Amino acid sequence: MPFFQMDQFDRSGFTYGKPKLYVFLWFLVQDTLFRFSPIPLYGFRRWLLRLFGARLGKGVTIRPRARIHYPWRVEIGDYSAVGDDAWLYSIGEIKIGAHAVVSQKSFLCTAGHDYDDPHFKTTVAPIKVGDGVWIAADVFVAPGVTIGANTVIGARSSVFHDMPADMICYGYPCRPVRPRGGGSVIQEHF
Repeated sequence: MPFFQMDQFDRSGFTYGKPKLYVFLWFLVQDTLFRFSPIPLYGFRRWLLRLFGARLGKGVTIRPRARIHYPWRVEIGDYSAVGDDAWLYSIGEIKIGAHAVVSQKSFLCTAGHDYDDPHFKTTVAPIKVGDGVWIAADVFVAPGVTIGANTVIGARSSVFHDMPADMICYGYPCRPVRPRGGGSVIQEHF
């Protein structure tokens, strides 16, 4: 007998946060108007996201192939950027500070499942990204993670735990390596 009983799947930790028709309309808009808008039309994409409840600061740049799952659960500070094919999987809240960058193909994931529960219960936890953070290409950020201000997360890292401020961090699992702006390596055990 399989451990997971998918016929008894437990979605009790999940909510759309909006009526299903609203969600469907957002997915339709995202896969058409948003995705096929010319690259320089950042203002148009900001307008669409705000129309669907995103809280965006001044000068935010979001590339057309970025995916914002539920914009009403996303807050992005002034002059921050989200790259192509980055996915803000906002089942829970995602807050990105000012002057931060989420590079291409990165995945910020606020939901998962309890793998010890035979009903595969949905779990949700917010993600917070501080001011001045750079999340480099193809990084995975797990539910519940906070990344401190001015930290760099190296390409292809997997972030399962909070990362401190003002650090260069990378790896699988991601860990602080040295202070940002110079300084000696803390520890290298890769």
